[in-house]
Amino acid sequence: MPHLFVDISAHGFGHLAQTAPVLETLTAQIPELRLTIRSGLPAAYLRLRIPHPFTHVAAASDLCFLMHDAVRIDHEASAAAYRAFHADWPARVAAEAAMLSSLAPDLVFANVSALPLAGARQAGIPALALCSLNWADQFAFLFGKEDWARAIHAELQDAYANADAFLRCTPAAPMPTLSNAIAVPPVARIGHADRAALAARIGALDERIVLIGMGGIDFDLPVAAWPRVEGVRWLVRDPLPVPRSDVACYGDLDWHFSDLLASVDAVVTKPGYGMFVESAAAGIPLLYLRRDDWPEQEALIGWLQAEAVCAELSVAQFAAGDLQAVLQELWARPRKTAIANGAGVVAGRLAALLRAGSRSA
Repeated sequence: MPHLFVDISAHGFGHLAQTAPVLETLTAQIPELRLTIRSGLPAAYLRLRIPHPFTHVAAASDLCFLMHDAVRIDHEASAAAYRAFHADWPARVAAEAAMLSSLAPDLVFANVSALPLAGARQAGIPALALCSLNWADQFAFLFGKEDWARAIHAELQDAYANADAFLRCTPAAPMPTLSNAIAVPPVARIGHADRAALAARIGALDERIVLIGMGGIDFDLPVAAWPRVEGVRWLVRDPLPVPRSDVACYGDLDWHFSDLLASVDAVVTKPGYGMFVESAAAGIPLLYLRRDDWPEQEALIGWLQAEAVCAELSVAQFAAGDLQAVLQELWARPRKTAIANGAGVVAGRLAALLRAGSRSA
């Protein structure tokens, strides 16, 4: 029975959104696959996205970028976290290699922590990375001019560069320093659209439904202070302090999030792989608010503008709820649907390596 060890970053939900469709496709090809998944994300949320049975290792291996909220990095806290995490990197890698050797997987698959890649290399286990970014480039963007950061950046870069391959799922940051980087098509779970059922569930039969979601990191939405927009029902995750008849909550609906995205009339979000690609693959118009200090967003935004119906919101527009005109403009444009078939491409690579590793065991 082939065994795959998967490490999924808990820095938001985008890493899971990239990884889960690959695992779903892979386990359809190899139903007997043994899965071990390490992630700081809650097991219940992982199981919503990954139906195949797996052993959950409840831990995070890359909690180093700390956030004020979904769009602002806490630079001081992140720098301190990185310095602590890399204080004895060789010992940490050795411990990781020992843990992986004890589990004896045929393949390590990381999105996108450097540690399991470094540990797998030391343990002699094949390893692949999948992501639209890597933490070495993000770290260099934020801290590259600091003397203390050079050694840390070198450790991160070495881990990524020595993986068997780094699969850059489109749209992705350039990664020019990784000679092992391989571009793959967009990866997404394309949701099942059932707008009528959603509208009936939230009582919005004669209204447009606009989902507001900032990913898996907390963000203080200003919706409570927004003016009402005739004919629009806002859909948010958590209840407002003071309920409004034009705001519904999706947190209690028990819907798969991809199905929610596919069933609304528009999405308001910040640049993030999962929200951008799943919305575009479902043909849903999207408004986005730029985020600070996140270079990956340029690749994401450029792709979205080419492949989907979208527009940028200013901070002032978002704070004031001045969305009516831009929403009407989006809805007047012809719909576009992006192609996202990368899960099969990545799963095929994994399957070949797993079968080869299992035969040689």
